This record gives sequence, structure tokens and C-alpha cells, in this order.
Amino acid sequence: LKDLRSMVQFVGENAAELTKKYGNVAPASVGAIQRALLALEEQGGEHFFGEPALSVDDLMQCDGEGRGYISVLSAERLMNSPKLYSTFLLWLLSELFEQLPEVGDVEKPKLVFFFDEAHLLFDDAPKVLLESIERVVRLIRSKGVGVYFVTQNPLDLPESVLAQLGNRVQHALRAFTPKDQRAVKSAAETFRSDDSFSVADAITELAVGEALVSFLDSSGTPEPVKRIFIAPPASRFGPVTSEERKNVLQRSIISGHYEKQVDRESAYERLKERGDSAIGGGISESSGGVLSAFFKSAARAVGSSLGREIVRGVLGGITGGRRRSSGVSGAVTRGVVNQVVKQIFSNK
Repeated sequence: LKDLRSMVQFVGENAAELTKKYGNVAPASVGAIQRALLALEEQGGEHFFGEPALSVDDLMQCDGEGRGYISVLSAERLMNSPKLYSTFLLWLLSELFEQLPEVGDVEKPKLVFFFDEAHLLFDDAPKVLLESIERVVRLIRSKGVGVYFVTQNPLDLPESVLAQLGNRVQHALRAFTPKDQRAVKSAAETFRSDDSFSVADAITELAVGEALVSFLDSSGTPEPVKRIFIAPPASRFGPVTSEERKNVLQRSIISGHYEKQVDRESAYERLKERGDSAIGGGISESSGGVLSAFFKSAARAVGSSLGREIVRGVLGGITGGRRRSSGVSGAVTRGVVNQVVKQIFSNK
């Protein structure tokens, strides 16, 4: 995060010279980007941008008998930072979509995601962000990935996303107010009805452990909704203790990989080295060298779309077009730098 902030600050301080070569550099644009970065930093973004970054391959491990692992994101604190939480979820889906090959309609998925408190992903989301999520949810099935959104009310999900979801499990909704009654009616209309009972009435009558369920059949058609009992989990209710969590982490095959943070040389360090000479010496002949050094340093430090996807989301500029790469890192990517510079120079 400090790399990106330093680069944007450099552009702002040298706006007059940069304008001659690239066109108008609006101070308001520089300020808006810095404020967006500050808001993300206040929610812990400096750690999220750090290295080593999460490798999606670590989520798709199997043991010696071919059984998969369940990975649980400990998000008690992260969920209190909605911008960071939604940014992470969007990046995770985007990273899977970019890295995994097309596999078509497989018998069982490579990976299944359950996103609890899914409304946090969509609260106050701009239109371009919703379009990106809808595109990923619609196409990621061909990569062998299943996505489940868990939320209190299906109306928490945008209609464009809700329309892409085939399997539905609806527990009880209470209708004490006119708004609640409209929500119940809307939820009932999302199911393929069964003439043997009223779906709208059943939603308000469901007891603990009951649910309305509609899955896709073998031909991909939604089955008529059924009112059924859900088998209770054969496990302990409640969180694990700190000692239990510690033991599980220590037994993990990736134990020790993510514990040590890395801060490689990139834009922040390069600018600090140049100091006053980089800022006070103008940018006529040296500017290309300085900016080129940023690009090259960032490119060496990262080869993934992590930074690009995150920063585009923060700045509200998620666009189409994806580039494949092999490495994963939290440093600023060439794509991030280019995208931010383009936004500044075009006075967007």
C-alpha cells in the first residue's frame, strides 16, 4: 500500500511536468485516490496488500486418501471492515477465475465456497462492482468452482446475482411489518412452486431445522420446492478454543508459510533512495527513468493480478480484460501502476 501511495504522491508533486507529456493531471484525482487508500488502510489494508499473498492452490489440497480439506477464514475482525472484506472476496473469486483452466461440467467441483454474511459483499457496492461479481459467478462454474451465498434474506443479494444461483435452501422468515411481508413474497417467488402447498405461507411457518429446498436436477432444471427437515450437524456447536485452533494450524502442511511478512524493494524504496533528486530535479529526462524503475521494480516483485484487482475495486474502476501470470504477491503490479496513472492522466 505504501508503494502505491508513494507513486501517487510523486505524480501529484510533479503534476506540472507530467502534464506537458501526458496531459492534465488533476490534483482532485490525486487527492481522491489518496483518500480511498487512506480509507482502506484504516481497515487494515496495509496487511492485506502485504506478502506473502494467499495462493489459491492452498485451498484445494487433498490428503493421502484423496479427501479434501475444509479451510475456514477467521473473519471475526475482517467482517467489521466491510470494504476490506468485500475486496478480499471479490479478489478471491477473480483470482480463481483467472488461474483455473476450463473444465466444463465436472461430476464434482474442485472447490466449493460458502460466503457467510454475503450481504457485506454487496452493501453500497457500485454498479461496476456488481457487474464484475455477476460475471464471475456466472462463468466460474466452468472452472469447476461452486459458490454459495449465505445470508438472512435472499433479497440481500442483487437480482442479477440471485438469478445465477441454481440451488436454494430457505429457512424461516418472519413477517411482522409490511416490509417483511414484501420480503417473504419476493423470496417465495424465487422458487419453482409446488401446487401442494403455499410457499409464501410455508416460509413464515418453518420451525427450527426445517427449510424449503430446491436444487437443480440432472438436466440443470430447478426442481419444485420441497418442505423438508435438515439433518443437524454431527459436530460440536460453538467456536473452537484458542488452543484447538493453534494445534490445527501447527499440523497444517502450510504451517509457517504465511506467518513471516516480507517487504521487498519496490516503488516506496526506490523513491526514498532518490529523495530530493527525484522530486526536485524535474522529470524531463529522468522522469521516464524514475517511472520506468517503478514499473520494472513492481513487475519483478509481483506477477499476479492481486494488486490490480484490489486497487481497481478500491478506485471503482474494475474493468474487463485479464492477464495470466504465475506469481502471487501483495506488491504493486505493473497493471496497477498503469491503471492508476491512466486514471490520473485522463482526469477521471
